[in-house]
Amino acid sequence: MDRPQGNIANSSGTVLEQNVVSTFKAKGFEVVKYSFWEKNKNKYGGELILKNVPFESIYGHKAYTEFLLKSKKYNLEIRIECKWQQSPGSVDEKLPYLYLNCVESMLENHIIIIIDGGGYKEGALKWIKESARTRKYQNSNMKNIQIMNIVEFMTWANNNF
Repeated sequence: MDRPQGNIANSSGTVLEQNVVSTFKAKGFEVVKYSFWEKNKNKYGGELILKNVPFESIYGHKAYTEFLLKSKKYNLEIRIECKWQQSPGSVDEKLPYLYLNCVESMLENHIIIIIDGGGYKEGALKWIKESARTRKYQNSNMKNIQIMNIVEFMTWANNNF
């Protein structure tokens, strides 16, 4: 049975996000929806992965990121964005928007963008990696924006936790 491209992208993106969740659960992090945590922060421990984390976009609208890692033990706060592109599509065109949101709108100084699926245009992936590496459009905030695929992310997590 053929599934529409949007359904494939959504289910594959969910699988990518589940990989992130299982990686952090294996490292002892508690996974909590941001809206629950925000209402009762004292109820939760210091090693958290918050899901569906809001921020105000460069357009002034409410937007959401998949995850925010908060660790008292490692003194870290890292926003994590997941993008899956299995076949050519419009997500390529969203990468500059995502990058500018990282630079201008997301409050955290460390941001990880996990990009996988093999369907990105070579130029799009090259652009965002080069932009992050050279800190394009960054003035004084000089954020650490890392671009990884899922294997690189899992290796990073294994090396850091």
